[in-house]
Amino acid sequence: MKQQAFLEKINPVKDKIYRLALRLLISKEAAEDATQEIIFKLWARKDKLKDYTNVEAFAMTTTKNYCLDELKAKKNNNLRIIHQNYENNSRSLQRELEVKDELYWIDRIVNDLPKQQKIVFQLRDIEQLEFDEILEITKMKPTAIRVALSRARKKIRESLTNKHNYGHKRS
Repeated sequence: MKQQAFLEKINPVKDKIYRLALRLLISKEAAEDATQEIIFKLWARKDKLKDYTNVEAFAMTTTKNYCLDELKAKKNNNLRIIHQNYENNSRSLQRELEVKDELYWIDRIVNDLPKQQKIVFQLRDIEQLEFDEILEITKMKPTAIRVALSRARKKIRESLTNKHNYGHKRS
């Protein structure tokens, strides 16, 4: 496979690779490094890529495995949470702070989820992948994927509700 053909296959999934790496590794710099490493790994297997029916699923599986290996190696123990927010000049400063705060809390909640829930939530709700693709990436059973996603969403919803209701008496 020539470089141009490789780039045509990889460029559409490069952003998804980065977002999954960012969700798992938390640090922007670690995610950028992981994305480069994964693209190098895919380049090393460029002749075998044509054998895969879904290159995106293979790339996402490679990303997941690489990031989990990085976390196991404890290279990322002292990484800080870094958040980037899209700038929108039409928002008021108060609204901007509210959105930033909400994203911060969602990020904290998601990062506290168990690994499987975090991965399934990222792939389904952030990356918008179909269940078949998630099956292929995670090698989990369909029921396990649905349960993990349901539990992740429930935990996020409950945590945000508790945060917003803090200090309010229930009737």
